[in-house]
Amino acid sequence: MPLARRSPGASVARAVADEAERLLAAVPAGAHVVALAEDGKPWTTADLAAKLEPWMQRGAPVAFLIGGPDGLGGACLDRAAERWSLSKLTLPHGLVRVVAAEALYRAWSVLERHPYHRA
Repeated sequence: MPLARRSPGASVARAVADEAERLLAAVPAGAHVVALAEDGKPWTTADLAAKLEPWMQRGAPVAFLIGGPDGLGGACLDRAAERWSLSKLTLPHGLVRVVAAEALYRAWSVLERHPYHRA
C-alpha cells in the first residue's frame, strides 16, 4: 500500500490513525496479523522459519503491517497477534518491505531445504 501524502501542517496523529484504518481495511478476514514494529521481537531466520511453517499449514492469510515514517497506529498494534522487529535501526518504509520479503523467502528456503540458504 503506498504512503499517503500529507501536507506540512497536517496532524501526525491524524495521519497515523488514517493510515491504520487503511491498513486494517486491507487485512483479509481471519488473517494472522504481524506488525513490524521497533518494540517487536527480533527473529532469526530459524525463528521465522519456525513461525512460517504453522502459518502455511493453517492455510489462513498472514498480513504483515508496515507503518509509514511515523510508525504504526495503535489500532494496528492492537490487532497484531505478533510484533516483529527487523532491526534496532529506523529503516525507511520501502527498505522494510524488501528486508521483510527477503527474510520470508530465506525462511521458506530453509523449510524447503533449498540451497538458497546455506547455513
